[in-house]
Amino acid sequence: MEFATADLIDDFDAELASCETQFRQYGARAVFAGPIATIRCHRDNALVKKVLNGPGEGRVLVVDGGGSLASALMGDLIAAAAVEQGWAGVVINGAVRDVATLRTLDLGIKALGSNPRKSAKAGDGDTDVPVTFGGVDFAPGAWLYSDEDGIVVASRRLH
Repeated sequence: MEFATADLIDDFDAELASCETQFRQYGARAVFAGPIATIRCHRDNALVKKVLNGPGEGRVLVVDGGGSLASALMGDLIAAAAVEQGWAGVVINGAVRDVATLRTLDLGIKALGSNPRKSAKAGDGDTDVPVTFGGVDFAPGAWLYSDEDGIVVASRRLH
């Protein structure tokens, strides 16, 4: 899939929300898009591991970790599982770890930063719920488009 988020804004401005959060790029796939799946969790990545070890079918997992950088919500093992399961990308409003390895994986990965600390594994959180950050509502089933310029979200597939 080839697109540029700036071109999508030019062509579909009224249909798009543009995320104001400034994420860092960690995965080898700089441009990615797909239907959204969501998780809301805080310093606990058990749901992230569970979901990314399931069929991705070209989707993008949006994880609202509340912006916490205190511990990582995804590392190299979970990200490698996401690649194997066919996920297009992961956007984490929080931290990742194992960044040297993440750079080698064919997966779109955006996060606020990194922290080597592991997160809890209790399974606290919610899946398939709307999450909001950066001025955007990320609803399950909506479409996320991401490139070097940022992230835009539409209620339908545009490209």
